[in-house]
Amino acid sequence: MRIARDGTWHYKGSPIGRKELVCLFSSVLRREPDGSYWLETPVERGRITVEDAPFVAVEVFWRRCEGRQCLTFRTNLDEMVTADADHPIRVSIDHRTRQPSPYIMVRPGLEARINRAVFYELVALAETEVLGGRETLGVWSEGVFFPIDEMPDESSIGAAAE
Repeated sequence: MRIARDGTWHYKGSPIGRKELVCLFSSVLRREPDGSYWLETPVERGRITVEDAPFVAVEVFWRRCEGRQCLTFRTNLDEMVTADADHPIRVSIDHRTRQPSPYIMVRPGLEARINRAVFYELVALAETEVLGGRETLGVWSEGVFFPIDEMPDESSIGAAAE
């Protein structure tokens, strides 16, 4: 079995078309400390290949929770997860291209890649905070600040324009 980068589950090279079946498989998906993924039931265990992340965050909902901002994500399998200390948002930045790869933790060891449209919504909600002496762009959810990217300093802006 394989989970493609776009979140499509495949069996023997063909996409699994029944969402209910994929949801069943995802309920027994586990990740080992070495990074490998396994489908694990009480009687059987099988390795699964995951190209990027096992889920894709396809929608974000903004709301106020007890006076603070809450960001809840819906995955491609209709699982809802609110970003908080147990479900952090992380953004990996390619050092060469500066291309962001954003993720949210859905369950321990299992992340959803945040799709581009949802990431743009996060950027629209972003605020600037000072972390470690540097201005950092990020979003708040459940009282936790999640960095998206560092703000460029004045010298790098000037160098890029030249």
